[in-house]
Amino acid sequence: MKTLYLDCGMGAAGDMLTAALLELLPNKEDFLHELNRLGIPGVTVYSEASSKCGIQGTHITVKINGDEETADMHSHAHGHEHSHAHGHTHDHEHSHNHSHDHGHFHEHGKHSDDEEHTHHHSGMDEIEHIIENLPLSEKVKTDILAVYSLIAEAESHVHGVPVTQIHFHEVGTMDAVADITAVCMLMDRLSPEQVVVSPIHVGSGHVKCAHGILPVPAPATAYILQDVPIYGGGIKSELCTPTGAALLKHFATKFGDMPVMKTTAIGYGMGRKDFSAANCVRAFLGETQDADDMIVELFCNLDDMTAEAVAFAEEQLFAAGALEVYTVPAQMKKSRPGTLLSVMCHEKNKEQIIRLIFRHTTTIGVRENISRRHILSRSIETLATEYGNVRKKVSVGYGVTREKYEFEDLARIAREQNMSLAEVSERIAEQEK
Repeated sequence: MKTLYLDCGMGAAGDMLTAALLELLPNKEDFLHELNRLGIPGVTVYSEASSKCGIQGTHITVKINGDEETADMHSHAHGHEHSHAHGHTHDHEHSHNHSHDHGHFHEHGKHSDDEEHTHHHSGMDEIEHIIENLPLSEKVKTDILAVYSLIAEAESHVHGVPVTQIHFHEVGTMDAVADITAVCMLMDRLSPEQVVVSPIHVGSGHVKCAHGILPVPAPATAYILQDVPIYGGGIKSELCTPTGAALLKHFATKFGDMPVMKTTAIGYGMGRKDFSAANCVRAFLGETQDADDMIVELFCNLDDMTAEAVAFAEEQLFAAGALEVYTVPAQMKKSRPGTLLSVMCHEKNKEQIIRLIFRHTTTIGVRENISRRHILSRSIETLATEYGNVRKKVSVGYGVTREKYEFEDLARIAREQNMSLAEVSERIAEQEK
């Protein structure tokens, strides 16, 4: 299974994720050229080599109308050093050099009196308009807007206002649009079957902004990272930003330790400042073995459905990616005959499968078990026979090899040649010798 593992031991931000994923591509310059040709207003994205604790990686810089926004240009001393044209001061030291993605809410029209530069605050409608006009696939556009929706929902919750009143004076700027767009494009380009994210180091201490002194992780980040494994540490800085959190939350299929995998590429996305630990996000791309696979088993009891209705539900579950669906006769309470419905699926398909179980069955509850399965490695060979092509399933592992002709191919030949299935199988086996 093609797997992407993201090591967030120093947190995550949009530009760091962009740089780490960019390093996984064999043609980095081609991608940057494509990104810069999208026409994101005023934006040009550059990459440069960067070294942290002796490790070589990539650093991403975004320029707006030819200028890189820095802490020197604005009274914005946050250490993520993609500063923005507003007067909020974030005194944390950590620099990811990203579109400092707090997205702190300003009530419309209530800008700080000491702002040194005029700047534009974008709402979700404006963000959607920008994204919809970019020459991107619908899938990538959907991913970008989903990430912004996570941030907007977090800001809405933190500030107690509707999403429609949220304005992004940081995450809504064009450099942040570039970061989020770049990550979504890279994820589409890499197309991993699963994305595993490590527990996320969020930093510690406090961050100062126009609203006052806030704890780390910032409230919006903390809201986004609910149900995600996070931890603090000795670094008194904000290591994970709302944009980094939203990107990880959107794309992760699961959070946990690095799986056993054969890596084919490793990327290092660097921040700007130096710490005792390498200030980077690491991305590992490779293959994990299906032979040691974690699956979700979902169960429910049914006592008021016809066999035809259960069969229809099974069809829908298989179509949605279930690995196996089966039923077992069960004796329910008060000795009523019933059915135990069991569904196996991958973690990434769990939510959709649960929705379909509730939609297509009469159950009011679904149970869940996490299981580790050991399976043989499988492949399909196509044999050219006098009766046409016949597929053969080959399963290998644990010291055994099993082969089986595809039933549908055998059945087709049996009907056409007026033979039994056994006769067809014997004829094909003879031709293989």
